[in-house]
Amino acid sequence: MKMITVAGPPSSGKTSVILKTIATLGLPEGSVGVVKFDSLTSFDHIRYNESNIPVQTGFAGKICPDHFFVSNIEDAVSWGKRKGFSVLITESAGLCNRCSPYIKGILSVCVIDNLSGVNTPRKIGPMLKYADIVVVTKGDIVSQAEREVFSFNIKEVNSNAKVIFVNGITGQGTFMLAKYFSEATEIDTLKDRTLRFTMPAAICSYCTGETRIGDFYQMGMLKRMEFEE
Repeated sequence: MKMITVAGPPSSGKTSVILKTIATLGLPEGSVGVVKFDSLTSFDHIRYNESNIPVQTGFAGKICPDHFFVSNIEDAVSWGKRKGFSVLITESAGLCNRCSPYIKGILSVCVIDNLSGVNTPRKIGPMLKYADIVVVTKGDIVSQAEREVFSFNIKEVNSNAKVIFVNGITGQGTFMLAKYFSEATEIDTLKDRTLRFTMPAAICSYCTGETRIGDFYQMGMLKRMEFEE
């Protein structure tokens, strides 16, 4: 089974890109499955169901989304194998810009929106920096100059990534993306593989449910700002 990880900021067009790319792959119905990781809510399963694509959705809730992802990704692979998929795609949203869900040896795709601002590639952090492919959506409704500046800023952060512009409505651009999907590594398990980037150092009293404000209630990993006088 091939596995691909797709991540990106909320509403960047990940689901549209995945749906169009699956259609371009042209594989038999039921041979591609999707596992959606989100924080609180998602309606993307409706779109996958409409396209007869098997989907599972998990919500991190109070748990750090990245910890939730890595704690469940092996079970996601097991589900994909039980279903007999030839391709399993994991879609992750709601991740903080501090980290990324990418795994070494697994094709990793970051989807970002060309309308989100020319400096967005510099703000996303490891989710873009450690991607193999950066897919840019909504590039058809900005000028050529804006597309070039956006691409330049992507390359400034991740010079090794392949940058592909995809139209999530028409599917234009998915031919090349589908080619990379079809060349993804075959896996049986993720055991002993490693993440491309460390998880956030976020072990403090607020991570475990504390809501009161004050030094007395702050324990664990903390980072203080320095305020100039």
